[in-house]
Amino acid sequence: MEPRGVMGGIYRLTEWIMRLSVINLLWILCGAPFFVFFFMSFISLVNGQVPEDQMLSFIQTACLTLGVLAPFTFFPSTAAMFSVARKWVTGEGDVPMFKTFFKGYKDNFKQSMLGGIIYTILIIVLVVDYYFFANSGSGQIVSGIFIGLIVLALVSLLNFFSMLVHYHMKTFQLIKNSVLITIGKPLRSITTAILVGFVLFLSFTQFTWLLPFFTGSVIAAVAYWNFNLIYTKLQQQLEDMKKNEEEEVEIAAEMDREDLVKSDYKDTK
Repeated sequence: MEPRGVMGGIYRLTEWIMRLSVINLLWILCGAPFFVFFFMSFISLVNGQVPEDQMLSFIQTACLTLGVLAPFTFFPSTAAMFSVARKWVTGEGDVPMFKTFFKGYKDNFKQSMLGGIIYTILIIVLVVDYYFFANSGSGQIVSGIFIGLIVLALVSLLNFFSMLVHYHMKTFQLIKNSVLITIGKPLRSITTAILVGFVLFLSFTQFTWLLPFFTGSVIAAVAYWNFNLIYTKLQQQLEDMKKNEEEEVEIAAEMDREDLVKSDYKDTK
């Protein structure tokens, strides 16, 4: 029996801490090649181990390597994490974590890899364009636009993962709908960007211990929660439209009944 009151609150808090940390560790473990290279590169930059004249070349090489690793490690692992986050957000908090995670990894591996390749290419192109215009004398405004496009692509990527674990769709259809939702629901997209940005800011600047235990799983839960709000609203709109259509059909059928037409009108026909 679950305890109540203050002890019950502490129990639930520790239970969620355990859930978030376990899934985050599984996410890192299954995406180990990507994360190991990322953090080694990040530490080298932070500690000043890269000579200044080699900085640009080092960043380009690191980004290229991460771009190659991501579709085969990071993206399937993230899809598995979103599978668990979906269960949490939809009210299945007691779902078996290991079973759900690895089932999500297996079921979504191919689509997450293909989607990952496309998104990786897109983001690399946007980043390269940003650096090109940022280093040019008259490209500050254009580089700002590319920053916005990069953020848009990243939010779209989060929606892609949410839709991947929620719908049975083809990969290109998932990508198309992810982009449409991101553009069509700007307030939700901005909310997702702010919340995720805040979690990343805290993780990389204030509380680095969040990175191995909570950062990924919290981002997945926040992103899917925001997507679920969009999905619920769209479902409600569809139900309202269906209800209105049914009412219109009923009204039309009622007006078409001959037995309800007054006899003097019938005589004039």
